[in-house]
Amino acid sequence: MNETDGLRLRRSNRPQIITDELPDRRHKSSGTYSGKVFKVTFLSLGCFLLLPLLVIILILESPIHPEAFSLKEPPLMQGCWEPNLKLREAERMFEDQVIGPESIANIGDVLFSGTADGKIVKFVGRRIHTVTKLGKPPCGSREEEPNCGRPLGIRLGPNGTLFVADAYLGVFEVNPTTGEATRLVAGGQVVAGRQLSFINDLAVTQDGKKLYFTSSSSRWQRRDYMHLIMEATADGRVLEYNIETRELSVVMENLRFPNGIQLLPDEESVLVAETTMARIRRVHVAGLNKGGMETFIDNLPGFPDNIRPSSSGGYWVAMSAVRPNPGFSMLDFLSQRPWIKKLIFKLFSQEVLMKFVPRYSLVAEVHDGGICTRSFHDPNGLVAAYVSEAHEHDGSLYIGSFRSPYIARLDLNRV
Repeated sequence: MNETDGLRLRRSNRPQIITDELPDRRHKSSGTYSGKVFKVTFLSLGCFLLLPLLVIILILESPIHPEAFSLKEPPLMQGCWEPNLKLREAERMFEDQVIGPESIANIGDVLFSGTADGKIVKFVGRRIHTVTKLGKPPCGSREEEPNCGRPLGIRLGPNGTLFVADAYLGVFEVNPTTGEATRLVAGGQVVAGRQLSFINDLAVTQDGKKLYFTSSSSRWQRRDYMHLIMEATADGRVLEYNIETRELSVVMENLRFPNGIQLLPDEESVLVAETTMARIRRVHVAGLNKGGMETFIDNLPGFPDNIRPSSSGGYWVAMSAVRPNPGFSMLDFLSQRPWIKKLIFKLFSQEVLMKFVPRYSLVAEVHDGGICTRSFHDPNGLVAAYVSEAHEHDGSLYIGSFRSPYIARLDLNRV
């Protein structure tokens, strides 16, 4: 082969090499172009869908106007607060026969409670009897609740009558035999410049002459309790009603969601569960310190509801949600971030939000000095859910609930 032939061969090979590379180049170029088209289309579609949502979020007015407040770091769940499964030893009573028995009282072995359908009922043996209805039907929906009524706190008076706090309708004295109901305090009225929008729990003196009750909010009703929890404004109060003179007065104000209330033995002060702040306050209602207040127990590992006396001289406190430590508490996280709360309520309803609240039932016995002596837990609320009160009677705890369709009974001899 001479030099000329060699040049011909080399020249003839070049087109073949170039031809082999062309498909690859065309493929890469085509792929890059398709990828860009896909990205542009995807981003355009995303903007098309998200832009209206962002506009709606910006335009919509949030139903709540939350305040930033501080909670201490939750206590470690150890010692008296050590998690256990003792509350799961409880048995359910009257399951699917009663809805939301928030609070419980007893006359002998007969239990009484108020239910979500506006009734005052009594439990005799295995049967349920309606004592009275405070409101008017229809009942059963959120919209109907203000007219139907929602009995919450219930107490036995010294003369054998029942005192009932209805969230909407007011404070009543009820004859447990005849069902006759007398309204003592009208719900919704304005007292000292603020409305009684959400009457919650009550306590009665031993002589039956005075009663004290909590007004959880002047802005929100019971049916909007999640709004109240998230808004966390300090417009709750403790009020006193003199049954003889019919005088109604404010004892303490500027509380964040005052809930359960319990008279101390000397009847000069009451314990008040300040739910939003995860603490119990002692409010002086008589004596030299009347009008004063201090903290009875601070920084609870959960959010307290009703408070009731224990046979050992302490008090039972029910909590339906906890602040786990170690763990993560959403309400603690949001306490300093009101803008997130506003956004949440622009996007979700109260019913949807309730599904995201972790269920954890906790009942604790506390004594003077804020000392916890024992606690009963039900993680995930498998047996006793949405607990609102622990009422002790004849060696058992009867667990009320603001939502569940049953009463739970825990034999204290077994735990």
